[in-house]
Amino acid sequence: MWNLSEKEKKKNTEKTVVVGMSGGVDSSVSALILKEQGYKVIGLFMKNWDEKDENGVCQASKDYKDVVSVCEKIGIPYYSVEFIEEYKKNVFQDFLKEYESGYTPNPDVLCNREIKFKVFFNKAIKELGADYLATGHYCQSQLIEGKSCLVKGVDKSKDQSYFLYTIKSEILEKVLFPIGGIEKKLVRELAQKYDLSTKYKKDSTGICFIGERNFKKFLGQYIHFSKGLFKTLDGEVVGEHTGSSYYTLGQRKGLGLGGPGKPWFVLSKDIKENVVYVGRGEEHPALYTDSLTATESSWVGGTFKFELPFTCKAKVRYRQLDQDCTIESLDSDGRLCVRFEKPQRAVTPRQSIVFYQGETCLGGAMIERPGDSYHERGKVLTNLDEDTHD
Repeated sequence: MWNLSEKEKKKNTEKTVVVGMSGGVDSSVSALILKEQGYKVIGLFMKNWDEKDENGVCQASKDYKDVVSVCEKIGIPYYSVEFIEEYKKNVFQDFLKEYESGYTPNPDVLCNREIKFKVFFNKAIKELGADYLATGHYCQSQLIEGKSCLVKGVDKSKDQSYFLYTIKSEILEKVLFPIGGIEKKLVRELAQKYDLSTKYKKDSTGICFIGERNFKKFLGQYIHFSKGLFKTLDGEVVGEHTGSSYYTLGQRKGLGLGGPGKPWFVLSKDIKENVVYVGRGEEHPALYTDSLTATESSWVGGTFKFELPFTCKAKVRYRQLDQDCTIESLDSDGRLCVRFEKPQRAVTPRQSIVFYQGETCLGGAMIERPGDSYHERGKVLTNLDEDTHD
């Protein structure tokens, strides 16, 4: 709970917390809560992108003004640091490389690993000497059997543990998630009660640290894409696309394909031939599989400590409900094979699969490839319910 007793507050007065301030309502309320809990709080804004958007607006400058306003309102010092080069080298270049290779990357996972909980963490803890780093993520750090573990946020509709699976226990020991134990509704209420300038600010949904953009136009500044063909699995040409990298498995909107019948969906891609294969219907069997292989596994506790085969829950997309699965094998290079109890829709290479045991996030891995689809296996699609969708 965010509100503490006077005795608990007094304990905190000797502890310094650096809060990662983004200029949004979540980090604003995180700083507010920590101040109310008695900590010595410092607001630290990260500038990781310095280019203006298509309207000539520098989002970082706008966000920093909100950080200044909030910090002055609640009475804490604030500073700004730049990690522009680190972000471009360790996150953005990888992001472009993945798209150029035809994948649909998730920069939030990489950004958390390389920026927020590496260079920013080191700045707060090692250089500034703070006792803790705090962020506005909707998740929790809890001691379980003497080790700091990553646990889902109380507000399940906002839980962000999916994006933090690469964080390690030794880092979590020094991290606070002030809003992880409350719901978004209360976050907004607290921002309004204390009249913070971010109280009605819209949540960011754009690219991590870059903001909301015309995505095709933005990506086109860095990568050249060639037009190609939409084809059915039978080889019939049904339209022309603007570049296969713009499309992801399971996508329906933005295809520009019509005609009578069920809506079209992206089923697969041939990057080499620049072909996007499509089919009609959300439950097309080519969209479903019940297995996958993944690489680059990362475990919050440092190592995988369970006997194989290991039964747990997992999700292959952020908004998906947890799915029953079994990790069947895991080799010394971090490559693993997973089988699901129910068919999974649009398992996408280079997205993350994240594993859970109850509310605890165990870790995750990068999806290498989905198993053969139900279409490829000639298997009837059964055992479906809404839990397999987002």
